[in-house]
Amino acid sequence: MKIGILGVTGRMGRAIGNAAAEAGVAVAGGIDREGRVHGDHADPAALAAASDVLVDFSAIEAFAAHLRIAVHAGRPIVIGTTGLQPEHHAAIEKAAQTIAVLQSANTSLGINLLRGLVEQAAARLGPDWDIEVLEMHHRHKVDAPSGTALLLGQSAAKGRGSTLQALSRFDRMGDHPEGREEGTIGYASLRGGSVAGDHMVIFATEGERIELGHRAESRAIFARAAVKAAQWLAGKPAGRYTMQDVLGL
Repeated sequence: MKIGILGVTGRMGRAIGNAAAEAGVAVAGGIDREGRVHGDHADPAALAAASDVLVDFSAIEAFAAHLRIAVHAGRPIVIGTTGLQPEHHAAIEKAAQTIAVLQSANTSLGINLLRGLVEQAAARLGPDWDIEVLEMHHRHKVDAPSGTALLLGQSAAKGRGSTLQALSRFDRMGDHPEGREEGTIGYASLRGGSVAGDHMVIFATEGERIELGHRAESRAIFARAAVKAAQWLAGKPAGRYTMQDVLGL
């Protein structure tokens, strides 16, 4: 099979190219965030036609155009771009009616296992256990909280029988002078250096604390999983898929 890399010149795009080579998967070419085609193809349509699966880890500004390329070519797409807005998610829902779409803010096995642990802990601990999601990434990451932090928050909210939107508190400065709201989920984002991705979910109550965490030491773990996801997605019918499906979780 061949994959086309959308965001090919970015950090993750380059890592995916290396991971594909290690896995023996051919790369048909790629498109950078400015829309330039890299490889032996004249335009994005030709690149998409030559690819069995497209993999997108690009900037949010380029995402809509990349999704249209996949839809027009009728090619499955793995989406790892984070910071997506409601209009992007609506476009993904529409695209999934005609092509196979696998979207995940984090492809790593460890994070996907962590999501299950967080959901179980939230389901078994009462609202007197405060939940805080802490994440740290490299200095160049723009969106905050990270997409993975939101995935973990979503798992915690599901464990409490609620939704991410209902329980999340992103800015608590001065909103509640009496202190923290019981049962809510707070977030903290740190940026600095070359950190690939650290995430910790803290459950804290009077006198004790539980910390569940994951540290990514290299982007290679995400790239290898993205290539595995692309291999798995090839030939799948139209619809929405996740890394939980790929990993059998």
